[in-house]
Amino acid sequence: MRAPAPAFAYDLNDATIEAAQAAIPVGLVDAFARAGEVQLHVHRDHLIAALTVLRDTPGLEYQQLMEIAGVDYPDRAERFEVVYCLLSLTRNHRLHVHVATDEEQPIPSVTGLWPVAGWLEREVFDMYGVLFAGNRDLRRILTDYGFRGHPFRKDFPLTGYVEMRYSEEAKRVVYEPVSLAQDFRTFDFMSPWEGAEYVLPGDEKAKLPEAKGAPTPLSADAIQKADASQSAKREAAAPSQPYAKEDAKSTAETGRGAAGPDGGGPKPADPDVVPGKGGQNQ
Repeated sequence: MRAPAPAFAYDLNDATIEAAQAAIPVGLVDAFARAGEVQLHVHRDHLIAALTVLRDTPGLEYQQLMEIAGVDYPDRAERFEVVYCLLSLTRNHRLHVHVATDEEQPIPSVTGLWPVAGWLEREVFDMYGVLFAGNRDLRRILTDYGFRGHPFRKDFPLTGYVEMRYSEEAKRVVYEPVSLAQDFRTFDFMSPWEGAEYVLPGDEKAKLPEAKGAPTPLSADAIQKADASQSAKREAAAPSQPYAKEDAKSTAETGRGAAGPDGGGPKPADPDVVPGKGGQNQ
């Protein structure tokens, strides 16, 4: 390595594009930098030669294959793009190689250059259905046995084609076609804030009287104020209850031992209280 820890620099993009265009004279469809990263679009028939040049040419030296990703563009004639993410340890720089294909034309496998590509190509095949010529073990890797379709395609239904459950009768896991209950077949894609006409659970509470100061969408003459109708109050059974007590009308009545509202007599003397000489209780 030229340096123990080379710093990643965006100014390497222009030099990388020029070096790639000079090293790949055939099969390079386009080369440009987007979002700070270099993209090379290569024809699938020249993919192996282009990746070999990018790996072994001095000044490029993209030694590691970090990832293989898939993209689906249904409107294109070749709807799929397979993206090879490369990393140069020598230059601390990343590069993306794009290859276009369709459902029938296979892409050459790069397992001869990077053995790790075997599993990565299986993922793209499983999710998108892209074929790789030369992969000796091109099987599904993420979906279940007997899975039909490719989940990452834009035209794949969100609910899938089959559903899996455990059958008590068969004592095993069974696969059945997806069936939606009638309650879930009506989709209006509208929220209550956008004018949905159906009544959601809890909407009936909006017709109750609102507290003072609460916001309401009703007009002023249609609002039933919280204090407009008072419920009947229960009379106090005895003046000793807290809600039946009355305040003193003057300071002269405070603590003078006057009779209560019920007209009772004076309080009985407490035999346990013995007055002292100075009139203070002992």
